[in-house]
Amino acid sequence: MSWLEKIFGNAQPKSAARAKERLTLVIAHQRAEDTTPDFLPALQKDLVAVISKYVKINPDDIKVQLEKKDNYEVLEVNIVMPEPNAR
Repeated sequence: MSWLEKIFGNAQPKSAARAKERLTLVIAHQRAEDTTPDFLPALQKDLVAVISKYVKINPDDIKVQLEKKDNYEVLEVNIVMPEPNAR
C-alpha cells in the first residue's frame, strides 16, 4: 500500500461493488426493454381457437396487448365480433 493510499484511501471501488452496480444496471435495462412477454402470441392463438368453436371469427379480429401503467400491467384483449346476421 502506497503512502498516497494511506492518506487519501483507495480511489478505486472494490471489484465486487463494481460488479453489483453493473448487474443492477443490466437488470434494470432488461426490465425496461422487456415489453412483450412470450406468452402473448400463444394466448392470442388459444383465444382464436376457443372463440372459433362458438362463433365464426376472423383470427385477425382478436388483438392481445400488455400495457404497463405506473406500477402495474394491464392485459387488454380486443375481440371484434361478427354482425349477428353474418352467419
